[in-house]
Amino acid sequence: MNGISLYTRAPVVQQALNLLLCEVREADALASPDAVRDYLHLLLADRPHEVFTVVFLDAQHRVLEAVEMFRGSLTQTSVYPREVVIEALARQAASVILAHNHPSGHPEPSQADQALTRSLQLALAMVDVRVLDHFVVTRSTVLSFAERGLM
Repeated sequence: MNGISLYTRAPVVQQALNLLLCEVREADALASPDAVRDYLHLLLADRPHEVFTVVFLDAQHRVLEAVEMFRGSLTQTSVYPREVVIEALARQAASVILAHNHPSGHPEPSQADQALTRSLQLALAMVDVRVLDHFVVTRSTVLSFAERGLM
């Protein structure tokens, strides 16, 4: 393959990601859920494999950092709550937004996705970090657990 990665992001997409992240970071608070949704869509929609990302937030819901925590296969990713807790504490996060993609294009959260969300909520609650939402991202859809009443 001449040293070229199978997954490369077009420069224009990377610029859009950077602009949206700046918009989210510069806000007084997480006043624009659409900006977060757009950012997550650009970040995850075109990935050929599952990726689990955590957006760490301060007490005013300002973005501290968005981190790709785990990368998996076409159909699944192993997520370790302990590692998410460690990263939240390291960043002194007050809350988090969880997100992962479904390369299959099917946006409905699986039973495993729902169980994982509950596990992460419980683990993070032990250290006073709140899970605000969990998004499932496909090429055409960004589904919110909170909006669906799954949290």
